[in-house]
Amino acid sequence: MILRDEDVFEYHERPRPGKLEVVTSKPCVTQRDLSMAYTPGVARPCLEIERDPDAAYRFTGKGNLVAVVSNGTAVLGLGDIGPLAGKPVMEGKGVLFKRFANIDVFDIELATKDPDEVIRIVKALEPTFGGINLEDIKAPECFKIEETLRAEMSIPVFHDDQHGTAIISSAALLNALELAGKRLEDVRVVFAGAGAAGIACAEMYVRMGVRRENVLLVDTVGVVHTRRKEKMNEYKARFATDTTLRTLEEALKGADVFVGVSAAGLMTPDMLRSMADNPIVFAMANPDPEIPYELAIATRADVFMATGRSDYPNQVNNVLGFPFIFRGALDVRARAINEEMKIAAARALAQLAKEDVPDSVLKAYDIKSLRFGRDYLIPKPFDPRVLLRVAPAVAEAAMKSGVAQRPIADLEKYRDSLERFLGASREVMRLVVTKAKQRTPQRIVFPEGHHPVVLRAARAIADQHIARPVLVGDVERIAPELKALGVASDAFEIVDPRTSVRADEYAAELFSLRQRKGVTPAHARDMMRDPTAFALMMVHTGDAEGFLGGIEKGYPETIRPALQIVGLREGVSRLSAAHLLVLKDRLLFCADTMINIQPSAEELAEIACLTADTARFFDIEPRIALLAFSSFGSVRHPIAERVAHAVSLVRSRRPELIVDGEMHLEAAVTEELAREYYPHSKIRGDANVLVFPDLTSGNIGYQMIRRLSRAEVIGPILMGMRHPVNVLTPAATASEIVNLAAITAVAADASGRAEALQSILTRAGA
Repeated sequence: MILRDEDVFEYHERPRPGKLEVVTSKPCVTQRDLSMAYTPGVARPCLEIERDPDAAYRFTGKGNLVAVVSNGTAVLGLGDIGPLAGKPVMEGKGVLFKRFANIDVFDIELATKDPDEVIRIVKALEPTFGGINLEDIKAPECFKIEETLRAEMSIPVFHDDQHGTAIISSAALLNALELAGKRLEDVRVVFAGAGAAGIACAEMYVRMGVRRENVLLVDTVGVVHTRRKEKMNEYKARFATDTTLRTLEEALKGADVFVGVSAAGLMTPDMLRSMADNPIVFAMANPDPEIPYELAIATRADVFMATGRSDYPNQVNNVLGFPFIFRGALDVRARAINEEMKIAAARALAQLAKEDVPDSVLKAYDIKSLRFGRDYLIPKPFDPRVLLRVAPAVAEAAMKSGVAQRPIADLEKYRDSLERFLGASREVMRLVVTKAKQRTPQRIVFPEGHHPVVLRAARAIADQHIARPVLVGDVERIAPELKALGVASDAFEIVDPRTSVRADEYAAELFSLRQRKGVTPAHARDMMRDPTAFALMMVHTGDAEGFLGGIEKGYPETIRPALQIVGLREGVSRLSAAHLLVLKDRLLFCADTMINIQPSAEELAEIACLTADTARFFDIEPRIALLAFSSFGSVRHPIAERVAHAVSLVRSRRPELIVDGEMHLEAAVTEELAREYYPHSKIRGDANVLVFPDLTSGNIGYQMIRRLSRAEVIGPILMGMRHPVNVLTPAATASEIVNLAAITAVAADASGRAEALQSILTRAGA
């Protein structure tokens, strides 16, 4: 990745200087708003906080506000550049807090190198903040500052340069040792660098189980030993050993682990060769590690290698820790971030690396696959699941260790609340996935069973018990892929159309269905060699409850046989499709977005009713707007009249639905405009179902909303099929397939129960 000066300067300067801004969280439009925000209304919460200091967490932003404090004495790899020059880094830290954990930040740069003055200033800030993140303060002063503040303040204080690297590298160490077949208590660890990060890493490794006598610190003078006097301090002295070793080269002979938090080029190939079998090398100096990654890999094939760089595997990046550690600490109102919380964070990260990696992460790093192993010891920084694993682990550890002042009663509900932060679509789909898990697993058939994205999605579907995937294709091709993915064979069904005992029965049934539509017995047998037709026949005959396919085909090539084999639901005249758009402040169902080019009034009415049912499927009460270029007869035109007629048809057929039109989009979604100009409308700017007058406007409309508002999208969702059938686009990701599979599974269960009820009623009537 190339970063040019002009691009970096442009990024920081425009459209406004800096990377942070303060945004109001309450309206301040009217005089009443102003009176509540400031005088006289603000006096009331002030007096309440005076009476009960804990009320500050109710009436102010204290509980979600962290101070990033630095004096600029050890900024990144730049050294003592001063507080003003370090401000861009502190603002950047604020961006990461907000982006990854939704925590607000004020960056505070202090023009002092006196540790006592830093302590005095930060202590005085306690009423303002819910937590303190110390940053880029040099050792050994940083140790005294943090230890004093932790002892004298009742909010979390965390020096990230020490503990961030320690936590993330501990996670990598746990997994590397597991893969190497070694134990914490047995390994010998050598550190190059005895500053803040090095000593913090050493202390944490010891707490995790490494024996203190098996740790050697090496700094610019040499090995830290008991007889040494030069450049020593009380923190290095804790690791001084009685040894005759004096150099890094000597220390590394036979060592199991090397941890570099020092400078480039300190480790040579010969030093690496002298280490024990399966050596673990964390060369974390930035931007250039203690030994180049390529050189280390070329020197020893058995090395477990991690660096601080994003362009190599196993990046030890503090962003994997601090936002989520503070999130968990703030949410239980912890008095401190203690050792138990740090260890919990490290173990949560180590465990997450063993789970399947979502497509969003693979795409972010432009890689095809990631699997727990030598090149994947810790999660990637942009893995959204880190928040869901680390913050609850930290919160739970805070509660168990007694530092939580507001314990969380239900950690599962807490995880759900964190998931909502990751995106409203995750909350929408969480409800659907929960429904799917609560039911008997439905068999969902995938005609492209060999496709790598389908395979990854199918594994996630099986792992989460959303459905039972049925993969159609060549068994000899699919089975090894499943084995490589580490999937248990009993979690899937694999069906090969060429060898299936059901192929002849399916062909006979297909001929019976289509014999008066030009299909001959021979043609039916040929069609059963096609995985899509075969999979659809499985749904038709009840051998599967739902279908999900089309990732390798055009949309019409999958819909056409679906209509021919599965067919439309009784009472439905046309197939249609909807997309659910998840915006920051609302959900919108858009239809028809994929199929009907110029629907009639009757077809528009049907689309509106089907989309209303789809909204209710997601537990959303529909409020339907039928859109046009006019509003309520403002223009006389056949298109407007067709839409207005459709509204009348919906009202007559489904009087319980809230529906109106024809109307402009802005009238459908803008409360102020609807209230002022269309007070008679049943839709008061609060529409959540948008029905477009034709496919052109529907397809362009939903894509415009999606792209310009950066909405998350679920769909397309097919509406009107006899049994659940959904079609994938060629660009579908594994996570999108999982979402559609959950929708298909829940719809299949509902469809099955409806059929069973109808059968009972039919028999009762007979």
